[in-house]
Formats: sequence, structure tokens, C-alpha cells
Amino acid sequence: MKVYAAEDLRSEIAYIAYHFNWSHNELLDLDHAQRRAYIQTIADINQLLESRT
Repeated sequence: MKVYAAEDLRSEIAYIAYHFNWSHNELLDLDHAQRRAYIQTIADINQLLESRT
């Protein structure tokens, strides 16, 4: 099992929670790869929306 820095984990959870309004426990249930995939998807969506303005 790999352990991630608490600050990195907090940042990932905050970023996803802000955009998806998921609970803290739901986000902790995701493994690191899943969180990173959601973060990338959110970033892609934000970039697409910004390019439309």
C-alpha cells in the first residue's frame, strides 16, 4: 500500500468535492488512480468551458 502526503490527498479531495459535491467519505473510498482520473476529467471540462468564452 502506498501512502500519499496528507496535503496532496486534501487537495485532491477538495478539488473533486468542489466540482461534484461528493461527500468526504465517498471521495476517500476512491483509490488514488480514480481520484486522479476524476481530477483530469474535471480539468478537461473546465478547459473546454473556458475555451468557449
